[in-house]
Amino acid sequence: MNLPIMLMLLNIPCSSACGRAEYRTGDECCPMCSPGNRVHKHCTEFTSTSCVPCTDSTFLDEPNGLTACILCTNCDPGFGLKVKQPCRPSSDTVCGTLEGFYCLDPNEDGCRAAQRHSSCKPGQYVNNTGMSSCKSSIDIST
Repeated sequence: MNLPIMLMLLNIPCSSACGRAEYRTGDECCPMCSPGNRVHKHCTEFTSTSCVPCTDSTFLDEPNGLTACILCTNCDPGFGLKVKQPCRPSSDTVCGTLEGFYCLDPNEDGCRAAQRHSSCKPGQYVNNTGMSSCKSSIDIST
């Protein structure tokens, strides 16, 4: 191979994908931050990624190359929700239902939306849990 062709090959940028625990920024493949941490400074040819913990009701639950953490879920009592597990730097808040409510939109470990149980009058009952209407009870014993 002659010298001009070798020099041209040396100037071709490598377009290979980054490794599983890396993210791309510009021409660099940088090491990801661990769950609960975000990127403070991207890596360079000479330095590694600088990571800092998520703070102030934020989290990141996977290895990442993000410069900002995600805001934690708010379990709004006005929507029948309460905190089942608090937010941590490496995991989002898990919401549960308040007393007198049932879950309309369950997720992995908790609930995203709830509805108040029906309040039945004397002589009525809720036919199925989670239903919004009452049925009349008929006493067939004589």
